[in-house]
Formats: sequence, structure tokens, C-alpha cells
Amino acid sequence: MRPRALILGGGGLILVLGTMLGVGAWRSGDLPWQQEQAAISGIRAADLGAMSWQLTSHEGETVRPQDWIGTPSLVFFGFTWCPDVCPMTLLNISDWLEDLGPDADRLAVHLFSVDPERDSPAVLADYLANFDPRITGLTGTPDEVAHAAQAFDVTYRRVPRDDGDYTVDHTAGVFVFGTDGRLSSIIDLHEDPQFAVPKIRQALNDEG
Repeated sequence: MRPRALILGGGGLILVLGTMLGVGAWRSGDLPWQQEQAAISGIRAADLGAMSWQLTSHEGETVRPQDWIGTPSLVFFGFTWCPDVCPMTLLNISDWLEDLGPDADRLAVHLFSVDPERDSPAVLADYLANFDPRITGLTGTPDEVAHAAQAFDVTYRRVPRDDGDYTVDHTAGVFVFGTDGRLSSIIDLHEDPQFAVPKIRQALNDEG
């Protein structure tokens, strides 16, 4: 296995780039609000209360979607060996939490691993120590992870590398859920960053 491509230096995180991932992203920043809401209404991820998955957090606790009802939530799918998209997204999320100030403490923020073979709770805990401490990592058996991904309409696939290792192509984007467990918006990796924090504040202000 190659060493994890994440190094802490005096200038912050230095990313050692590897194979570029194929990413399925939501271009929500390019759509009028009404069109984005119409797109959201057509996916299964629209309601946490209708989901039935169960995963384990990086702290060893059992987590179910119903646990988040009543708390605005951010959800992102990725994995710890991701060379670029995942660490950059986690850095962005850390920045958004800082911009939100005290309101960020009202959020539940979760990274769902799509690499259960390598991402044990201990590995996730070590990896997430590089980012905002309010971000929780979730993993499970391959079947448990597949069930959770299906609930969010997220796809992923293992891609062999020439060196005998592998990477994982996966759907990217940050799901934003309101207090009622309904999907409020999706923050696309390609949209203007100025849209991210207002989308999160909308979920925070939504009484459901």
C-alpha cells in the first residue's frame, strides 16, 4: 500500500496528488433555487427518517439516520486514502464550520467511508484528527456501507491501480439536511464557495 497522501506542514495541509478520481457531482450552484429543489425531491436521500442503515463511528459508537432527526446535518462520502477530492472537501467543511462561528456547534457533520476494507474506526479517527474535531467518520462492513450509500443514491466502485493497490471512484458533494431530517440542499464541489455557508445557515434556520 502507498502511504497516506496527507502531510501536515507549516503552511497547512500539503496534498501529495495521486490518481485523479472520477466524481459524480451536483452542479447546484448553477441552478436556480426552484430547479435545485425539484432535483432534490427526486432522490431517496431526501428523508433521513425513511432510511434504515446502521454504521459505526470513528469513536466506536453505533449510528443510525434517526439519531440525526432534530439536528441539522452535513453528509459527505469519501475515504481516507483519497488523494485530492476528499481532503480538499474536508478542508472546505472545516472552513465553513469556522465561518459559521458558534452556530456550527448545532450541526452534525459526517464523513461516510466508501472504503470499508481499509477505513476502520481507528484509521478514520487518525485521519480526521487533521480536520475540524466536530467531523465524525462512519464505516462498517462492506454490506452495511453499500446499504447506506444506496439510501443516499450514492455510487462508488473500486478501481485497481498499476502498482497492485486500488482507489475508489465515488459520488461527491455535500448533502445538507435540516432539523426535520429532510434534505435541504446539496453543496457541489464545483460551485462557487460563497453559496456553501448560506445553504448551511438555511438548514440551521429551518425549524422543519
